[in-house]
Amino acid sequence: MDASTEELRDAHDVLSEWYAKNLAGVLESMPVERAMLDLFAELTLAVGTQVADVGCGTGRLLPHLASRGLSPRGVDLSPRMVEVARREHPGFEYEVADLRDLPFEDAALAGVVCWFSLIYLAPDARARAFAELARVVRPGGYLVAAFKHGDGTVHRNGPDSLVGSLGIDFNRYWLSAQEMQDRFTTASCTMIFQGSTPPEGTEPPYGYMLVRKTGPDSA
Repeated sequence: MDASTEELRDAHDVLSEWYAKNLAGVLESMPVERAMLDLFAELTLAVGTQVADVGCGTGRLLPHLASRGLSPRGVDLSPRMVEVARREHPGFEYEVADLRDLPFEDAALAGVVCWFSLIYLAPDARARAFAELARVVRPGGYLVAAFKHGDGTVHRNGPDSLVGSLGIDFNRYWLSAQEMQDRFTTASCTMIFQGSTPPEGTEPPYGYMLVRKTGPDSA
């Protein structure tokens, strides 16, 4: 594991309890995010039910996905996040893994959710990550991502941020919608829908992208 990935993992181990306390129930107040997940679920159900939330954190999205008829499982880089997910949202399968090396066979899933989990990819990690996400989705399946709009350069949180106050930090990379689309296209996925919300305060606009895995069985 490289130093940047180790830093990211260790930082999210520290953040796990904060996430569990402060993000619980947040989805109920975010209609755009619910709508994107619901669109993903409706389309994916025509392909199958087995999906993964890659970068699942505390597992907060899994009950919503399950309520829409899917059979979700969670994957996260942080062992402590996975422990908290098992405690907060039992009844689902969780695994510790890097999204560049997922614990699934080729075409094993009908769909993948990446909810702000692609914002940590350094430039040299992006091609492998997008290819790996596409690898585990069967032709005709769907991938949905939430991300933050930017130019792809590195951001640090700084000592005055919440993260900094906990004595941790890590790299973030906010990608443009064009780069996201290009990466998915290179990974044999076609665009179904994309949209964004206006920026709030110092946060960049949030982007949402739904793509379909192409292949011989996807017609």
